[in-house]
Amino acid sequence: MKKELPIALSNKHIHLSEEHIEKLFGEGYELNKIKDLSQPGQYAAEEKVDIVGPKGTLSGVRVLGPARSNTQAEVSLSDGFKLGVKVPIRDSGDLDGSPGAKIVGPKGEVEIDKGIIAAARHIHMHTKDAEEFGVEDKDRVKVKVSGDRGVVFENVLVRVNEKYALEMHVDIEEGNACAAKNGMKVELIK
Repeated sequence: MKKELPIALSNKHIHLSEEHIEKLFGEGYELNKIKDLSQPGQYAAEEKVDIVGPKGTLSGVRVLGPARSNTQAEVSLSDGFKLGVKVPIRDSGDLDGSPGAKIVGPKGEVEIDKGIIAAARHIHMHTKDAEEFGVEDKDRVKVKVSGDRGVVFENVLVRVNEKYALEMHVDIEEGNACAAKNGMKVELIK
């Protein structure tokens, strides 16, 4: 029996700390939700910022909420070329040794010394899904995307939490390379 799950393509975005939200948008500022994302409690905010690197700027980068403990921008490898930084492929939250940048908002700017990453492809799984799929948190698996430009993604991180909804996340470049669409079913082949 096939072990299928939906895939989602992730475009560049930024998670901000509470401190940086206030510096960029004003004291006591709260993000304005425009839509919920697939993972419970996560949302796309109305707010956008510019990320400024040594060679260029990514304008209008969407802020995702809620606030996090550390500011982290998730961009593609091509975005890194535009910024002029070497973007490491990392698991979310693994920021040590990653490049920083200037973040510009309507009320101010902040310099971060780390936090620009290309998010490693990963699967969010509820604990019940992990049992059904026979995997555990932090396992690395293979996932097959079928179709005219089908591929097998290797080294896909499994993240298990009782708050997660089942979904694989890849960045927009990986998704476009295999003609994946949001919600399309892919197969975990271990």
